[in-house]
Amino acid sequence: MYQASYLKHFTEEVFLAIGCSQGEARLASEVLISADLRGVDSHGIARLAGYVRLYDHGRLNPKPNVTISYETPSTAVVDGDRGLGLVVAPKAMEIAMEKAEQVGSGWVSVRNSNHFGIAGYHAMLALQKDMIGWTMTNAAPLVTPTFSLDKLLGTNPIAVAVPALMEPAFVADFASTAVAYGKFEILQRKGLPAPLGWAQDADGNPTTDSNAVKSGGGLLPLGSDREHGSHKGYGLGAIVDIFSGVLSGANFGPWVPPFATAGFMGVQQSVGLGTGHFLGAMRVDGFRPADEFKADMDKWIGAFRNARAVDGEKVLIPGDPEREMEADRSVNGIKLLEPVVLSLDELAKRFGIPFEINL
Repeated sequence: MYQASYLKHFTEEVFLAIGCSQGEARLASEVLISADLRGVDSHGIARLAGYVRLYDHGRLNPKPNVTISYETPSTAVVDGDRGLGLVVAPKAMEIAMEKAEQVGSGWVSVRNSNHFGIAGYHAMLALQKDMIGWTMTNAAPLVTPTFSLDKLLGTNPIAVAVPALMEPAFVADFASTAVAYGKFEILQRKGLPAPLGWAQDADGNPTTDSNAVKSGGGLLPLGSDREHGSHKGYGLGAIVDIFSGVLSGANFGPWVPPFATAGFMGVQQSVGLGTGHFLGAMRVDGFRPADEFKADMDKWIGAFRNARAVDGEKVLIPGDPEREMEADRSVNGIKLLEPVVLSLDELAKRFGIPFEINL
């Protein structure tokens, strides 16, 4: 087990080693390890080596000049200057919240960025100011739309964070695919097959091969097939891609550059700048008094918590599993898979950073 503070320090040292400033290295490590704390292991420190590979391939600027290239009182386009999405996205959310404070809501599209970690982290920033946070990002084309053999979309997650009064906040954070690609990476490290409905092979047939994407297949949209609603997952992924990529001037669809763990690194063609995000902040009191709204959110949450459940189960509120995992891991530590530990040890040796192997 590793304590979060230890992993944060190590991660910060790695980001410093590739040239990030102290403040941005600290922020990036905070975002990354928040995923491990919340149980989203696919987007946590397991991705650290991938960010370093982006740097090695010249696709990551460790000291970006993040700028606003266009804005109105309630909107902005942010250029991330090829920086860490872990840093660019929180800065964009700060801009969205500043605009929301002035005019009630703020909406920011981002171009020229990179992978930004878990979407929920950025959406939850708005909770600090009694705002509702929205976050989404496009990603490398690993997903085959319904009936398609071609990979045209990314896992394209959406996160929405809504404040409550006494209850924990409502935090929905989910990919528009059956699962995020990181779940396949975990299965690959363990040498395990994937559940049916997660992917299709190169011929469009359902498969349990956890390496299907690397073998010409693709991830399936949320719903898996047409009979189970995959066209709806496809629609969600398309919305995220348009808001994140087309609206901002970033790459979109099959042209979104790959992350370093997708099995390929080259960017063959570009229709925009880098990876795109879309972030929004809405002041609750732009609609009604915040305390009244939050009190009603408590009632809403309570109704679902008290719902009758099937035997052995309970009805959860979006954000419950992650919140419970964070409470546990903050005290008891974070267990890392052996391949992840070994990749961190390689980084430690490369950069001369102390690292304790704990398996």
